Amino acid sequence: MSATRTLAPVFHNVLEMIGNTPMLELRNLDTGPCRLFVKMESMNPGNSIKDRIAVAMVERAEREGMLRPGGRIIEATAGNTGLSLALVASQKGYRLTVVVPDKMSDEKISHLRAMGAEVVLTRSDVGKGHPEYYQDVAARIAAEDPDAHYINQFENPANPQSHYETTGPEIWEQLEGRIDAFVAGVGSGGTVSGVGRFLKERNPAIEMVLADPVGSILAPKINEGREVTAGSWLVEGIGEDFVPDILDLSLVDTAYAIPDSEAFHTARELLRKEGVLAGSSVGTLLAAALRYCREQTEAKTVVSLICDNGAKYLSKMFNDFWMIDQGFIERKTYGDLRDLIARRHLDREDFVLGPDVPIHLAIKRMRMYSVSQMAVMGEGPRPIGILDESDILLALTSNQSNASKPIREFMTTRLETISPEAAVADLMPIFRADRVAIVCDDDQFYGLITKIDVINYLRKQLL
Repeated sequence: MSATRTLAPVFHNVLEMIGNTPMLELRNLDTGPCRLFVKMESMNPGNSIKDRIAVAMVERAEREGMLRPGGRIIEATAGNTGLSLALVASQKGYRLTVVVPDKMSDEKISHLRAMGAEVVLTRSDVGKGHPEYYQDVAARIAAEDPDAHYINQFENPANPQSHYETTGPEIWEQLEGRIDAFVAGVGSGGTVSGVGRFLKERNPAIEMVLADPVGSILAPKINEGREVTAGSWLVEGIGEDFVPDILDLSLVDTAYAIPDSEAFHTARELLRKEGVLAGSSVGTLLAAALRYCREQTEAKTVVSLICDNGAKYLSKMFNDFWMIDQGFIERKTYGDLRDLIARRHLDREDFVLGPDVPIHLAIKRMRMYSVSQMAVMGEGPRPIGILDESDILLALTSNQSNASKPIREFMTTRLETISPEAAVADLMPIFRADRVAIVCDDDQFYGLITKIDVINYLRKQLL
């Protein structure tokens, strides 16, 4: 497997840059006796493998007269297919409406809107057949607009065909046919069906390994022939609550069910050890690939995918606070109100202000840290005040020149302190007064507790 480097060509349209992505061997992870390669699909211009199917599905619709010039494309997507369709639509002059479940990252939604797509958010806690299920919503929107075409990646034959014609041959050529196993996941089923068919036709001994989130129905169906009710999972763009029409499960030899926690930590490990910033579904694929590799007793060549770029998940799995809030990073517990504090002061997780900071800088820091209130610390160990949005609003509406004055003149000094040993119920009078709880004792400040902190704490108790 040679690694010759050639000068990249000059392209004249961004769509020409789709495909022919590089292959990378992962050498800093524990792969047992195996060699593990990943195809860098995140290097497509839309930053995901879905660029391939987006072009193929739109071109099929054009050839067959289903999409007219200036028409409207409708799609149900976990995000990446929508982004790829937005790329294609922008270059070909189509309008785009994408229907996405409400568990999608803010980065994906912002990216879609920045590219001109209309985004319709639907519930992520309902299954196929429910009127608010994202695929049913997309089909309904398309039926109501005579100029619209529902791409429907889950049933579109151009989806697996694009992988059969491009992704599969590229993998085969890059590794010179020396492949023992291919690890993929199911979003729509196109990758498994297209790449799987191509590789199996070349060598039936190649094992097709499915990476599936815990909660998806596919792993139990493949490994045990068992039909299960779909659960829920946080990994985006992978796993299913039904079997898509284009998915050929007969190609799959075995499946690994990967919990969210393992997927997220594996993606973070990939960044630390290999320098690859990849999406949450990659965490699932890589976790399954590593399990497979470590189970082998002889050397094998294993291939998987870097499906998309992790920049879309910086507010989620690459954010320590989000991981803590979801329970994926363990913290020391105390058995008292300190366990409810989202940002602990003693661990330097919180954001505080000094009393001489001007109002305009306090506003900047609140926006920077996405908080609505901050403790004001003096020279002692306990807060001397709280500054929240109401304090700032009153200051600026009374006189805009107050923006340059120190916050000590406007902060709230009537503080609602509470002992760490108090009961959760003791927080309710503070919240009813529309205040934030300051957890401290005589000589130490531990942090703030807000209403959402209590809600998150109680939610965890229900999981």
